[in-house]
Amino acid sequence: MEPWLTALLVTLLSGGMTAVGAAPVLIGWQPSERNTNALLGFAAGVMLAAAFFSLIVPALELAEQQYQHAIIPPAIAVAGILLGSFLIAGIDYAVPHEHFVKGAEGPEVQRISRLWLFIIAITIHNIPEGLAVGITAGGGDADATAAIATGIGLQNVPEGLAVALALLALGYSPWRSFYIAALTGAVEPVGGAIGGWFVGHAEWFLPWGLLVSAGAMIYVISHEIIPETHRQGHHSRASIGLMLGLVVMLFLDVWLG
Repeated sequence: MEPWLTALLVTLLSGGMTAVGAAPVLIGWQPSERNTNALLGFAAGVMLAAAFFSLIVPALELAEQQYQHAIIPPAIAVAGILLGSFLIAGIDYAVPHEHFVKGAEGPEVQRISRLWLFIIAITIHNIPEGLAVGITAGGGDADATAAIATGIGLQNVPEGLAVALALLALGYSPWRSFYIAALTGAVEPVGGAIGGWFVGHAEWFLPWGLLVSAGAMIYVISHEIIPETHRQGHHSRASIGLMLGLVVMLFLDVWLG
């Protein structure tokens, strides 16, 4: 199977977990504000562990295989991580979007409905996740792919729930909130297919792709998720969620990868 097709299929599964997370709004279940922050903290912990153990460490190993000089692999790691963070920061600055708590951000936010601001925000978050899963899947390591796809799928559950609840609070019906939240996960297969295609056509890209994805994910965690979970005063619950997410992803990565 072509690397891009493998990546597409895997990211369809991980991205589809966003719909699973949004499904409770269809039966009227809504977690408390405190529990929502704990779930988002869990997502941040999963992403943080995935960035280091599923992306940065394998990328360093690949770079060491490709380049024998001792200084080149860590230099590539530094450059890739910073490049990923700068790219997502540039998108975050240039594209209008809205945060769950602190509101609208970016140029000309008044011209775009709040609904689309929410969708754009989640799309920005999902780009590096899809790339990370797709690049790993395209690299052909089945165990590593299972680990990171499982981890990203797990963190998509609370993310999908948060989007659905936010839309519900804006007055949208449960079905429409679910449908839109589920669609926000659709960018992951697109990113996955792009990442898989690059890997299939340029093997040198694999460590760079992993590192850029890691940098983007770490930036999202620091700039978006953690501030959102701490803004309403539920610091302890959010921090516990983050630690649980981190150790769950660590366990999955060591066990499966």
